[in-house]
Amino acid sequence: MKKTLIISSIGALLVACNKKAEQKTDAPKDTVTIGNTAATEKPSDGTGNFDINSVPVSTAEVGELPFFSFPKGLNFQNKPVQRSYDMLFFPLKGVMIPIEGKVWKTYVVNEKSNKEEWSLPYFLKSYDDAITKVGGVKIFDGKVSQQELDRIKEEARYFGEEGSIDYWNEPVKVYVIRRQNGDDIYIQLYGNTATGAIQILQKAPFEQTISILKSDEIKKALDATGKAILHINFDTDKASLKPDGKTAVDEITKVLKNDNNLKLAINGYTDNSGNDAHNLQLSKDRATAVLNAITTSGIDKARLSAEGFGSKTPIADNSSEEGKAQNRRVELVKK
Repeated sequence: MKKTLIISSIGALLVACNKKAEQKTDAPKDTVTIGNTAATEKPSDGTGNFDINSVPVSTAEVGELPFFSFPKGLNFQNKPVQRSYDMLFFPLKGVMIPIEGKVWKTYVVNEKSNKEEWSLPYFLKSYDDAITKVGGVKIFDGKVSQQELDRIKEEARYFGEEGSIDYWNEPVKVYVIRRQNGDDIYIQLYGNTATGAIQILQKAPFEQTISILKSDEIKKALDATGKAILHINFDTDKASLKPDGKTAVDEITKVLKNDNNLKLAINGYTDNSGNDAHNLQLSKDRATAVLNAITTSGIDKARLSAEGFGSKTPIADNSSEEGKAQNRRVELVKK
């Protein structure tokens, strides 16, 4: 009887010890430490989001973009790409998440005067040390899946330009420097046996620089060139006009009412996001929406025509958000 009790007690003790060990093993894996402060990513919710609020705010003076000099003996390969507004994808928990703001990116190589061989550990360690010293936190380190890269290939049209990350063949390291005013700094870098690349993005909101043309400006453009370019706002990926889009249509209507002999072709265009067939239909639907809105004001439909051309004949670079905004347009052409 005593033996049975002893064995039972030992069994219970072992179970309790195992449970404690399991609880220890289940501690968050994505924890990084700055000094004595731990910053833990939220458990994955399938979106790749992490809790930026759990990252300690850095008050270090970092200056202006690109914030860091090159490590001694290294320099850019070609002229770096720098844009006041763009969008880059960053892998967060392995999921590619688009982030918008100011962008700087480049390939990094040995300087011509540097007689030493390229050292990938030197390149990576130099930036890791510099970034973490100003409060940066590493939030991803590894390979991005082919499935993720295939998912975003239609949106990430900038792949292949200067400073591109070779997600297909190499692991990537991603850092964030959280700032007090929300203009957080995201940095990603990778390297191979011959070169490296670094991309730096400082979060910033999009600032609209396109204004609605007034009727007299539309008339002036039509008289001078036979064409007027308008950036009319529609709901995202739809042909429904936003309030300021309706205001733009009102200005077109004024021009038509002031000149009863004027006939216009309304041509719609999109940026290159999405597939060609979808863009072609969307541009046509938007041109038709403008035509219909004009005719509700009493303009004879016979004076108008509507056609869509999708992403053909862009007027700006589709690799940046600023360029895409320029390409999403309606052109009025005198008939």
